[in-house]
Amino acid sequence: MSQIQLRNVSLHYFTKREETQALQDVNLSIEEGEFVSIVGPSGCGKSTLLSLISGMLNPTSGEVLLDEERVTEPSRKVGYMLQHDYLFEWRDVLNNLLVGAEVRGLKKAEAKERALHLLNRYGLEGFASHNPKQLSGGMRQRVALIRTLVVQPDILLLDEPFSALDYQTRLTLSDEISRILREQRKTVVLVTHDLSEAISMADRVLVMSRRPSTVKADHKIEFSGGRPSPFQTRQRPEYHRYFNLIWEELEDHVRLSE
Repeated sequence: MSQIQLRNVSLHYFTKREETQALQDVNLSIEEGEFVSIVGPSGCGKSTLLSLISGMLNPTSGEVLLDEERVTEPSRKVGYMLQHDYLFEWRDVLNNLLVGAEVRGLKKAEAKERALHLLNRYGLEGFASHNPKQLSGGMRQRVALIRTLVVQPDILLLDEPFSALDYQTRLTLSDEISRILREQRKTVVLVTHDLSEAISMADRVLVMSRRPSTVKADHKIEFSGGRPSPFQTRQRPEYHRYFNLIWEELEDHVRLSE
């Protein structure tokens, strides 16, 4: 069963002076446990898609469904991880991890137990009482991910979560976060401008067109002998084939917009 569905979704933005169509007749389905990446030209509405899935935006027409239920408001099934970690500097790591639980009114003792378990499991044991400024960029993003997992969402939306990091940290963190999310068996939607990241992490890569945007291509990413880690995928011949194919599609849309 599809966990996420968008049916004939269009979105228009309105100001006093003009109307702008961001999305046009978007149709997509994502199965439970899938890891899907979305790529496309700058400004094509990739992040807007995440806002629609989360329920923070409503479409102008069409419908968004999670587990066959129409989305009309922000859903507790969804966790959102952004480009910036948004850790509160006046809170230690543990109390940052409890922010989402506090907002959602979850039991504090249970949330604290989950937070400590996830810290220990994913290499941050001993950092619960540290201040965020004492952490590296990669560690801060791991804390941000754990904060999202503490509220136990079924679906994780990742909006360019590695773009503020240096290249070496991005490679390491993409391996770590991919492993964590697959272990947790979450449904994941990743928006990224980094085509290498999209191919190496995801089960499918969706290619968006220029605005007004729709899904122009849907690539299932498969590797012989089973799926390697994101770092290892970049050494596989299939990776280079997918990269060249999707790059040509993206170039076509950029040329059309000029």
